[in-house]
Amino acid sequence: MKGFGELKRVPLREIWSHEANDFTPWLASNIEALGTALDLDLELTSREASVGDFSLDLLAKDLDSSKTVIIENQLSQTDHDHLGKLLTYAAGFDASIVIWVSKEVREEHRQALEWLNQRTDINTQFFAIVVEVLTIDDSNPAFSFKPVVFPNEWQKSERQKVTTPPSLRDLKCQSYFQGLVHALRQRQVFASAQAGGSRYRYYFPSGISYIKYRAAFHKVGKTPQVSACVYMEGDTHEIFFDALETRKAEIKLKFGLELDWDRKDGRKHSTISVCRDGDIEFSDSELAEIREWHIENLLKLKEVFTPEIERALETIDNGEL
Repeated sequence: MKGFGELKRVPLREIWSHEANDFTPWLASNIEALGTALDLDLELTSREASVGDFSLDLLAKDLDSSKTVIIENQLSQTDHDHLGKLLTYAAGFDASIVIWVSKEVREEHRQALEWLNQRTDINTQFFAIVVEVLTIDDSNPAFSFKPVVFPNEWQKSERQKVTTPPSLRDLKCQSYFQGLVHALRQRQVFASAQAGGSRYRYYFPSGISYIKYRAAFHKVGKTPQVSACVYMEGDTHEIFFDALETRKAEIKLKFGLELDWDRKDGRKHSTISVCRDGDIEFSDSELAEIREWHIENLLKLKEVFTPEIERALETIDNGEL
């Protein structure tokens, strides 16, 4: 067995000496990684956005919902000053998603954000994120975003049902997925799928509650893409991913294309996907071609992974992993 390296936490000030001049620009450049940690598709709108006499660190948008996002960051422990600014910015920009990034979240501030998540409506979400920099022995430093506070969507949706008029993008996405579901039903596949939603992703059942097939529109950096994937969620998604990955070579051979294996350590889900360029704003003829691509690859994923999922379940049940 190979020996383990020593994991070390690097003081943030050794990486970013100045909060406004160093850390905020870096966070702006890595906003997609921050979004990934929160299951959001974030795009930067502006830096140092003005609210009266104050300046918000980062103003962004969640591309998946078109909601306004404000991000306040600090290289120190959370404090009352930043909490006050956070609420001022949230009101000033009428933000739906509020993100506080810091070195450490004090307990009273964690409780305050949890209280806000419990008391506000489903359209308002508060997050607290701890940023860490780590090394293993003498390796290059690596950053990590660790969510500490996040909204409980189920409690919010049960407490208050709030509807907002769908955007044109939402309506176009709804039409696209309704067409996709109908086409798959015509082929007598994924017949239990419901009508298409107004979000940019759609899930189809696999027969196992915590494993689904997903069709999605998203961005990789600034490049719009579409994907078809095997989506694993829940407490055991990493174990299930590992069981499938032991068959990576055989799966690639059967699928016929290179797949993107993303374990998403520490997250709520893992994916195995195939991607191509594409955007919901494409013309109707281009979207029709993308829909055929989705159909072809969803069917191929189902064909290849149905026996592989059964094999992985047996491997895990037998304690062979």
